[in-house]
Parts: sequence; C-alpha cells; structure tokens
Amino acid sequence: MTTEHELPVSMRAGQVARQSVFPLVLIVSLFFLWGIANNLNDVLIAQFKKAFVLNDFRAGLVQSAFYLGYFLVAMPAGMYMRRFGYKSAVVFGLALYGIGALLFWPAAELRTYGFFLFALFVIASGLAFLETSANPFVTLLGPRETATQRLNLAQAFNPLGSITGILVGQHFIFSDVEHSSAQLAAMSEAGRAAYLAQETGAVQLPYLVIGVVVLSWGLLILLTRFPSAHVVDDATPAASDGVLKRLLRDRRFTWALLAQFFYVGAQVGVWSYLIRYVQAAMPGTPAKAAANFLTASLVCFMCGRFAGGALMKYFAPRRLLATFSAINIALTGFAILLPGNAGACALVACSFFMSVMYPTIFALGVEGRGDDERKLGSAMLVMTIIGGAVLTAAMGAVSDAAGIAKAMVVPALSFAVIWLFAHRQQANAAVGH
Repeated sequence: MTTEHELPVSMRAGQVARQSVFPLVLIVSLFFLWGIANNLNDVLIAQFKKAFVLNDFRAGLVQSAFYLGYFLVAMPAGMYMRRFGYKSAVVFGLALYGIGALLFWPAAELRTYGFFLFALFVIASGLAFLETSANPFVTLLGPRETATQRLNLAQAFNPLGSITGILVGQHFIFSDVEHSSAQLAAMSEAGRAAYLAQETGAVQLPYLVIGVVVLSWGLLILLTRFPSAHVVDDATPAASDGVLKRLLRDRRFTWALLAQFFYVGAQVGVWSYLIRYVQAAMPGTPAKAAANFLTASLVCFMCGRFAGGALMKYFAPRRLLATFSAINIALTGFAILLPGNAGACALVACSFFMSVMYPTIFALGVEGRGDDERKLGSAMLVMTIIGGAVLTAAMGAVSDAAGIAKAMVVPALSFAVIWLFAHRQQANAAVGH
C-alpha cells in the first residue's frame, strides 16, 4: 500500500492535479457511485411498501435508517480522515458500502425489513466516509475563488449515478404486477406469500452486482499511487475541541449547517415520495410508469448542475442560491395546491433548481477555513444529511394524516430556510464579512 505524503501549504492545487490525474478520475467516480445508492432508496420505498405491505411512514424508514448512518458516522469519518488521510478514508468507505450492498442477499432470503434497514445503515456509513473525504478534496484542487463552481461541476457526476440507480430499480426491481389490498386479501395464504417473496427477492441481484463493483473499485484505489491532499497548516491548532468551539461560534457556519439540514430533507423528501405523489394524483398509474417522473427529475437535476456551474461565472453563488430557492418555494406550493399531472411536473422542475444547493451551501460553509476547520466542518456538514431521515419521516406522517400532496409543505418550508441562508450570505458579503 502506498504511503500518503503530507503536502506543504505552499504546494498549489494545480500541482496536485497535474501529478494525480488518474486518482482524480477515481475521486470523481465516487460522486457517481454514491448517487446510485442514494436514489435506489427512492425505488426501495415504493418496492418495500408493496413487498412488506407498509404505510407511508414505515416505508419512509428506508431513508431514516440510511441517513441515520450519515449522521452517526460522519464525525468519526472526519476524525479518521484527519488521522489517516483521504485515500484511507475512501477505501474504508467503499468497503462498508460494498459489504452493506452484499447484505441485501441474506436480508431478502430472510424477508426481514429490519435486516434491510441495517444493510442500508451500513451502506450509508460507507458513504459518510466517501462524502466527508471527496467534497473538501475537490474544493482544494484549484483557486479558492472558483471552489464553489468546481464542486458544483464535480457534483454534476452525482446525478449520472442517480439516474443509473433509478433505471436499475425501474427495470430490474420493479415488476409489472401490483395488487391492491383487496386483491391481496382475496389470495390464498400460499399465493400471497409467494408474491411477497418474489417482490422482496427482486433486490438481490442488483445489489449483489453493486457490491462486487464497489469492492473492486476500492481495491483499484488501494493499489493506485494516491498523493494525499492533506495540507499541514501550522497556523491552525490541532485540538478538535478548540476547532469545534470556533466553528459552533461562527454564525455563518451554523447557518450553513441549518441550511444543509433542510436542503437534504427537501431533496430526499421530494424524490422519495414523487412516485407516491404521481400514483395518488393520477390513480391507476403503476410504480414502473410513475418512476419515469423520477428519472425526468434526475435528468433535470443533472442539467441544473452543469447549468449552475456555468451561471456561476456570471452570478455570485449566493445570489444564484437565493433565486433558485425562491423558485422552488413557488413550485412546491403549486404542487400542493394543484395535485395532478401539472403538480407532478412542478416537482420534476424542482430538481433543476435544487441542483446547485448542496455543493453551494457546502462550499460556502467551508470557505476560507484552515485545514483542521475544513475537515471537521466538512464532517459536520455531512452530518446534517440526517435531515433526509427526519424530514422524510415527517412527510410520511403528514401524508398518512392529510394526503401526499399536503406533505409537500415540508420541502416548501425547507426551501424557505435555504432562501434565508442565501439572503444572509448576500447581506454579509455586501458588508465585507
């Protein structure tokens, strides 16, 4: 295994990039790989709702288990990265991701929903390592002035993985067979058990393939000469508690934490319940057909990433974030008031404007910080992904009580919080803070 080398502060990011073209390609691939896992969850919610006969709240626990892994593991991942470097954190994260995917096979054999939730937790733990490492790494590879734009462009490869995940779910997990509660009740016990077992087992082969690919990719990275992007910053105290106190006293950073929490909740909530929204708004639409709206959302998301990166050449990231969040408040409001094909299209359009939010909030949160603050801050920002668990469960509870259209009030309020964050960032920039 190649030993990682510490790079002095004077080494410019351009030198790192020139010396590690192939490792950088491997890093960019991580955005694709975790996109697959993230958006397969949207398929799993609909699939497990059918296979285990769940209500919206219990089906939403897929995201709760997944994002709980991010929340609990992000800080240990940041500490691990500070101690052992980026490469080691990436390899360890891929190992967890691969193992979690392979656990789907025995979970399906046992037909145990809790086992699936545990497997998702393991996958998310691995992704916490990957995201904690890759996001700050990308912001360091170039001039500080273009860090936000660079991270947006790197993140543009994430929706490619997301689209792949949805297509895998749509064509290899979803079946064309869907029974209503009345039809299930009318079936014989053996017939009902066979149907549910078939629906549960549909996830086995896709996740087996994913597990093998991810573990192979981890081995490739392990065997690749991978210069560390770790920066030794003597001006920054190494004590974690001192760094943590400084970050928590920084209102700019705490607002970034709040905005990221609500952004992830909004994104995960809209995508997780889009299939349900379409089926409720257009009765008789099978899950396989409704998944086309989710695929369209991810295409919009990908286009938004590239468009957002281009627009940031002409508009400040803070201004673009404020504009896009305001547009999404209007779009989710439309989906609440006018459920149906038009409302579903409004939710699809939301994805275009969500595209710049995560990387922009992330980059603004770590902007101008020393190495220790950047690494610990990155871990804390990844922890806010717990918003995907909390707000998705909240949407499920609202949906069970008042309908899926009304549940879209949760992402609408979330986009309002992001608008407030962007507005504060613009005000602070205007006065030079």
